[in-house]
Amino acid sequence: MLGDYRGFTLIELLVVLVIIGILAGYIGPKLMGHPEEAKRTKAALQIQSLETALKMYKLDNDVYPSTDQGLQALVEPPSIGKLPPKWKPGGYLEKSKVPLDPWGNEYVYLSPGVHGDIDISSYGQDGEEGGEGDARDINNWDIE
Repeated sequence: MLGDYRGFTLIELLVVLVIIGILAGYIGPKLMGHPEEAKRTKAALQIQSLETALKMYKLDNDVYPSTDQGLQALVEPPSIGKLPPKWKPGGYLEKSKVPLDPWGNEYVYLSPGVHGDIDISSYGQDGEEGGEGDARDINNWDIE
């Protein structure tokens, strides 16, 4: 008996590749035709990811990082303010780096926030607070 081989057959792999190709063919042109909307969507997803990491930080340490500690507290233990007693080795972000927004700017973080326990914002295309259209802000309290 040769044993129980678990894996994918060539046909299964081809089916997956065809599905990926169809999705890329459908979604790619839609995103390529609207690069600013794609960047805004990416910023919203990154903000949600940061918010999730901050909630995990709070679960471990009973408080969110302060505004002074900033989002950097998700990748390295803070050395100022209230020090976290149970900071998770390796941090709270998968890539051990706080991402910049799609326009290359840092996310704005407030704790306590004006709109909730924490506020996370990207100032959009223009990098300045406020704005309209492609320059309007993306905020965690506006994301559904």
